Amino acid sequence: MTDQDARAAIDGVAAESGAGFAAVPDAFQRLWTPHRLVYIENGQQPADDACPFCRAPELDDEQALIVARGEHAYVLLNLYPYNSGHLLVCPYRHIAQYDEASAEEVAEIGALTQTAMRVLSATSGCQGFNIGMNQGRIAGAGIAAHLHQHIVPRWALDSNFFPIIAGTKAVPRLLGEVRDEIARVWPSDSPQ
Repeated sequence: MTDQDARAAIDGVAAESGAGFAAVPDAFQRLWTPHRLVYIENGQQPADDACPFCRAPELDDEQALIVARGEHAYVLLNLYPYNSGHLLVCPYRHIAQYDEASAEEVAEIGALTQTAMRVLSATSGCQGFNIGMNQGRIAGAGIAAHLHQHIVPRWALDSNFFPIIAGTKAVPRLLGEVRDEIARVWPSDSPQ
């Protein structure tokens, strides 16, 4: 249903019920995202037994959007990307903070991050990156209970009026398409 269809339906109901206030149009467009309801209903944090970063390695790579697997950590596409190719590097172990990671996990997260940067540069022609970890819910971690590092490719012209004016981010490529391309280019000799 489009916004116009929804507005027409609301206008019809409002006219029948005499509730004209519901039919007052406004200047905002709506981006309906019912898949985000789980974050609202669960306080934005899944229960530990429903951790998506623990579940992902149990699925096949395409289904989980995994592009590479190492011995201590793996790389997958962010299901809610800031930009096309937005990757996450996660340890297999369910740990929350970077200072809980073993030396082996830290080393592999770093090596996978470097490989991800090279692969994203080769596949997308990006000109820069935002790389970081939000540690804890108060710091903005979407999944605070499982450590993950963001690798966001950036381009000179990727900022536009959508996020500023409309609160909307345009992501021009489908996740499966991006995952396939990155996985195809990922070197077979990357840190394992």
